[in-house]
Amino acid sequence: MSYNIIERYFPTITDEQKNKFQQLGSLYNEWNEKINVISRKDIDNFYERHVLHSLAIAKIITFEKGTTLLDVGTGGGFPGIPLAILFPECTFHLIDSINKKITVVKGIADALQLKNVTAEQTRVEKHKNTYDFVLSRAVTQFDMFHKLTRKNIHNQNKNSIQNGTLYLKGGDFDDELSNINDPIKLYSITDFFEESFFETKKVIHVAKKFN
Repeated sequence: MSYNIIERYFPTITDEQKNKFQQLGSLYNEWNEKINVISRKDIDNFYERHVLHSLAIAKIITFEKGTTLLDVGTGGGFPGIPLAILFPECTFHLIDSINKKITVVKGIADALQLKNVTAEQTRVEKHKNTYDFVLSRAVTQFDMFHKLTRKNIHNQNKNSIQNGTLYLKGGDFDDELSNINDPIKLYSITDFFEESFFETKKVIHVAKKFN
């Protein structure tokens, strides 16, 4: 599936953004030959399963200028890289515990001249900085993820939804949400995108309650 799926769902993107989204496919193909960060099956469906999936977050929120975001367990740069293209006036810090994945992220960000992206090899347990939102794409059980990352969300809210976690996840995860005391809202991605790949997939927003 080609880049055109992005323009179909995001018809107002600028020419510069179109160009960067178009470059993503070839850049990831090149990097994947050297450092395998995307499976063969998924690279064949790259724009749907990686780029568009990441951009589902942009269907529930348009980040305000100056918003800060932490992408935890970013892998090859998802959802951070596509969102950074879409929101050039926001800053994205992408972290992963595996150095070769951060090498890919830095290579992609440099090639696209994404000045709003930084990347670091570290574990979130050791990361102390705070942000408006923590992002991720199903890196672990959600309740465990929330416990580890809640400390990284600050209380200076500037967006249409409360500061917190935005998490992409599929399947049945009710048990993972049952122990969370912060307000939770689920968004079905099929409300935004019609492809069958998204049938069980959700965006989870957990708003951090501040005392």
